[in-house]
Amino acid sequence: MLIVFIILIIIIILILGINFFVVLSTQRNIITEEDAKELENVDCILILGAGIWGEEPSPMLEDRLLQGISLYKNQVSPKIIMSGDHGTQEYDEVNVMKDFAIEKGVPSEDIFMDHAGFSTYESIYRAKEIFGVKKMIIVTQQYHLYRALYIAKQFEIEAYGVPSDPRKYSGQVFREIREVFARDKDWIQCIVKPKPTYLGESIPVSGNGDVTNDK
Repeated sequence: MLIVFIILIIIIILILGINFFVVLSTQRNIITEEDAKELENVDCILILGAGIWGEEPSPMLEDRLLQGISLYKNQVSPKIIMSGDHGTQEYDEVNVMKDFAIEKGVPSEDIFMDHAGFSTYESIYRAKEIFGVKKMIIVTQQYHLYRALYIAKQFEIEAYGVPSDPRKYSGQVFREIREVFARDKDWIQCIVKPKPTYLGESIPVSGNGDVTNDK
């Protein structure tokens, strides 16, 4: 029993230690929108998916989209990548995200869709390998930004995070707990660097986003 107890303590220390390392090593790269305006040569604003309700973004995703659109309109970057889950015809985060941005006045050609952003890790892997991103702003809720920025750092992308937390969300305690384990998982993935579900041909983010349209 003593050995089992010691092993459990070691596992807990490792889980929490990795979690704190991911947070502490990235917190300086979380900035405000005003700070983001001072950056130069930002290739894109990467907005990470967060679920849809039919043809509408979930509240968390809507807040991410509004923050990303605000950065775009403030000329932080001329391009946006919408990265989310479009694994089936029935479930399509990225077109919902793009349609939302177009309705808010963002030109279609400035919006790229990453149809295979099935996870944070895959979204950032593909941002570099498919879209050729070297410097970007990541938009998501703050609790999620630490992990996203850590992954970007491991892929040698110069990344900054602008949080989108204008309100409280139901179920946030569960998300915070789950995020602890997600940070550990992606810490391991960043060592192993497995390929994402899909790669494909290069689509430079400096070009026309309409090449990613599928409708």
